[in-house]
Amino acid sequence: MRSEQTRFVGGPLDGRVLAVLVGPTGRPPKYYRVPVPATGDAPAGVLVYRLAPVARGRRTDTWRYDYAPDGPAVARPRWPWGKGGS
Repeated sequence: MRSEQTRFVGGPLDGRVLAVLVGPTGRPPKYYRVPVPATGDAPAGVLVYRLAPVARGRRTDTWRYDYAPDGPAVARPRWPWGKGGS
Protein backbone atom coordinates (compact mmCIF):
# COMPACT_ATOMS: atom_id res chain seq x y z
CA MET A 1 0.00 0.00 0.00
CA ARG A 2 1.08 3.52 -0.71
CA SER A 3 1.18 6.29 1.86
CA GLU A 4 1.35 10.05 1.63
CA GLN A 5 2.74 12.62 4.06
CA THR A 6 -0.33 14.55 5.24
CA ARG A 7 -0.48 17.67 7.42
CA PHE A 8 -2.88 17.94 10.40
CA VAL A 9 -4.44 21.28 11.34
CA GLY A 10 -6.09 22.04 14.68
CA GLY A 11 -6.65 19.88 17.72
CA PRO A 12 -3.93 17.96 19.56
CA LEU A 13 -2.13 16.95 16.33
CA ASP A 14 -1.82 20.56 15.08
CA GLY A 15 1.26 21.05 12.91
CA ARG A 16 2.22 17.39 12.72
CA VAL A 17 2.84 15.59 9.44
CA LEU A 18 2.00 11.87 9.44
CA ALA A 19 2.10 9.15 6.81
CA VAL A 20 -1.49 8.27 5.86
CA LEU A 21 -2.40 5.30 3.68
CA VAL A 22 -4.06 6.30 0.40
CA GLY A 23 -6.56 4.34 -1.65
CA PRO A 24 -6.16 3.04 -5.20
CA THR A 25 -7.02 6.49 -6.59
CA GLY A 26 -4.29 8.18 -4.52
CA ARG A 27 -6.75 9.93 -2.22
CA PRO A 28 -6.64 9.58 1.59
CA PRO A 29 -9.80 8.56 3.50
CA LYS A 30 -12.44 11.24 4.21
CA TYR A 31 -12.04 10.93 7.99
CA TYR A 32 -8.98 10.02 10.04
CA ARG A 33 -9.72 8.65 13.50
CA VAL A 34 -7.05 8.68 16.22
CA PRO A 35 -7.83 6.50 19.26
CA VAL A 36 -6.96 8.09 22.60
CA PRO A 37 -6.37 5.68 25.52
CA ALA A 38 -7.96 6.24 28.92
CA THR A 39 -5.75 8.07 31.43
CA GLY A 40 -6.65 8.56 35.08
CA ASP A 41 -10.18 10.01 35.27
CA ALA A 42 -10.56 10.63 31.53
CA PRO A 43 -12.28 7.84 29.57
CA ALA A 44 -10.95 6.51 26.27
CA GLY A 45 -12.01 8.49 23.21
CA VAL A 46 -11.42 9.13 19.54
CA LEU A 47 -10.12 12.28 17.83
CA VAL A 48 -11.66 12.84 14.40
CA TYR A 49 -10.02 14.78 11.55
CA ARG A 50 -11.85 15.66 8.29
CA LEU A 51 -10.09 15.69 4.91
CA ALA A 52 -9.72 19.10 3.21
CA PRO A 53 -8.02 20.00 -0.08
CA VAL A 54 -5.02 22.30 -0.23
CA ALA A 55 -5.52 24.24 -3.47
CA ARG A 56 -2.44 25.05 -5.50
CA GLY A 57 -3.55 26.67 -8.71
CA ARG A 58 -6.08 24.62 -10.62
CA ARG A 59 -5.10 21.19 -9.32
CA THR A 60 -5.68 19.72 -5.89
CA ASP A 61 -2.73 17.39 -5.42
CA THR A 62 -2.18 17.74 -1.72
CA TRP A 63 -4.51 17.17 1.18
CA ARG A 64 -4.67 18.08 4.83
CA TYR A 65 -6.79 17.00 7.77
CA ASP A 66 -8.75 19.59 9.78
CA TYR A 67 -9.79 18.82 13.35
CA ALA A 68 -13.51 18.03 13.66
CA PRO A 69 -14.42 18.21 17.38
CA ASP A 70 -18.06 17.32 16.62
CA GLY A 71 -17.06 14.09 14.84
CA PRO A 72 -17.96 12.93 11.34
CA ALA A 73 -21.12 14.25 9.71
CA VAL A 74 -23.96 11.76 9.72
CA ALA A 75 -25.21 11.19 6.19
CA ARG A 76 -28.83 10.21 5.69
CA PRO A 77 -29.98 8.42 2.54
CA ARG A 78 -31.70 10.57 -0.06
CA TRP A 79 -34.55 8.68 -1.58
CA PRO A 80 -35.76 9.85 -5.00
CA TRP A 81 -39.42 9.55 -3.94
CA GLY A 82 -38.98 11.56 -0.73
CA LYS A 83 -39.79 15.20 -0.19
CA GLY A 84 -37.01 17.60 -1.08
CA GLY A 85 -35.22 19.53 1.64
CA SER A 86 -35.87 17.18 4.55
